[in-house]
Amino acid sequence: MAKVAFLGLGVMGYPMARHLKAKGHEVTVYNRTAAKAEQWVSENGGRAARTPREAAEGQEIVFACVGNDDDLREVTLGPDGAFHGMGQGTVFVDHTTASAEVARELHAAAKEKGFSFIDAPVSGGQAGAENGVLTVMCGGDADVYAKAEPVIMSFARASRLLGEAGAGQLTKMINQICIAGLVQGLAEGIHFGQKAGLDIEAVLEVISKGAAGSWQMENRGKTMNQGKFDFGFAVDWMRKDLSIVLGEARKNGASLPVTALVDQFYADVQKMGGKRWDTSSLIARLGK
Repeated sequence: MAKVAFLGLGVMGYPMARHLKAKGHEVTVYNRTAAKAEQWVSENGGRAARTPREAAEGQEIVFACVGNDDDLREVTLGPDGAFHGMGQGTVFVDHTTASAEVARELHAAAKEKGFSFIDAPVSGGQAGAENGVLTVMCGGDADVYAKAEPVIMSFARASRLLGEAGAGQLTKMINQICIAGLVQGLAEGIHFGQKAGLDIEAVLEVISKGAAGSWQMENRGKTMNQGKFDFGFAVDWMRKDLSIVLGEARKNGASLPVTALVDQFYADVQKMGGKRWDTSSLIARLGK
């Protein structure tokens, strides 16, 4: 069992930290809103720290799951950041969906200070975090990853090292590219079926068993048809992720016409008031 800290107790971090504690690890938590950390401790045990630096002191592994690049820099390199409290040979594992650039920056900063950094964004959404079945995409050094992987598996069903620093974030970008196009295709298919007067649930039952089948169809097809969009990963968060994707594509020269188009479709959903609807809400704009 390891001594660990978890920074960021949002919809993902809260249950991820809980799984660490449930697996027997000694857990210290930090959250920008201190009351959230105190609530977590009252429910799960462990200890709450006042700053990321305090949370990191004396730990073997420090996990983080925060909002974006700026939040990540604040909890690591800021005046009270975790990097000021980490000891030699320890590991910082970042589950934030962020840029490959910040991952490489923090990997280099950690190495200079004598500890290690792994970028490890996750897929599976709130439900995956709650149930401890996230998929984790990692970038960093192989020996460091080998040390962290058994602890990461406390809240994951799959975890893999994909390459050097930044590879985890790049893989998460591919994940979001694939989801964007897939959800739009599903939205158009259901919309077409509705206009044609078909029994959509029956249609989905049949085609989900063939080449069109997907996780999105199995888990979101029925609720998309019902116009229900309160099942996790929000449009605002998807647009943040797609902004990172399109920024990286501008750097590496990748052509992402469908992704760019779907990003604008999500902007339409935001204008409709759907900022906190889940990503399956693409179908809502087709019914306007």
